[in-house]
Amino acid sequence: MSQLTDVGMAAVRRTLIGRPYNTTMILRAVSLALIFLSCLTGRAQAVPATATSSAGDCGLSALQICALHVLRDEGLIVTSPLRIQTLDLLWLAPFAAGTGYTLTKDNSIMQDLGSNPSREKNFNDVSNVLGIYAPVAYSGIGYIASSIRHDEHLRETSILAGEAQVDALILNKALEYAVNRQDPKQGDRTGRFWPHGLKSWPDGTSMPSEHAMNVWAFARVVAGEYPGWRTQAIVYSMATTVSFSRVLARQHFPSDVIVGSTMGYLIGGLVVHHRAAGLSGLSLASIQTANGRGFEISYNFGGQHSSN
Repeated sequence: MSQLTDVGMAAVRRTLIGRPYNTTMILRAVSLALIFLSCLTGRAQAVPATATSSAGDCGLSALQICALHVLRDEGLIVTSPLRIQTLDLLWLAPFAAGTGYTLTKDNSIMQDLGSNPSREKNFNDVSNVLGIYAPVAYSGIGYIASSIRHDEHLRETSILAGEAQVDALILNKALEYAVNRQDPKQGDRTGRFWPHGLKSWPDGTSMPSEHAMNVWAFARVVAGEYPGWRTQAIVYSMATTVSFSRVLARQHFPSDVIVGSTMGYLIGGLVVHHRAAGLSGLSLASIQTANGRGFEISYNFGGQHSSN
């Protein structure tokens, strides 16, 4: 009986240690978020908020506004191909060429990388903490800290970072199931797209990389709100580390990470452009009227404010 108990406890320990998300990783992520938060709040004066931002209307007391922001973001993301201009080819062409070339090299790169379970676990832990836990923790802790400190700039950054991550999550899930690519540990390990047609869909969710998309969206928002070189070095180094870690952990092929990172960066840029203080654009606000709570739709025409 004692031996059976020991075996059972050992199995429990293996299960807990092997879990990709555990208490230790959460604590590490929260610690990183607090350190990151302290670094940024010390430099908050670098970009003072000069105008009321549409992000200021979103919050725990007005989640419907947050939801409307996300819906509008997704609409802009989905329809973005309709707004491609000639200048966009300056980044679209290299992105397409780089992704296409990397697709042809994915298999050989992963073969050269080889398999090392210990290394893969370590890099998977790193990417989980830096790519998912720390950005989420930063948004939550930053929002609470901004309320305590009455720091509107930090509040805006926390909200926008959170919205960008939600935007990235929605787009990522849609694309993963649409692309239906096997990851480096599935099937024949060559990253096939739709390997069995509709018979066993979905067969894989390797492209694009969720971690890469999430952390690059987060990094772009924070770097846009705090454009100092120190902040950019921190957040973009963090995002780059996650991107490489997903490959070294054999969770994704290089092309999956390139697509996820690029899309995440673009999502973050879209959120900053349409939500940050002082920029023109459509905004939705929750207001108190004589008949109760209502919504205000406004548009800032480069400084000229009109509302209905």
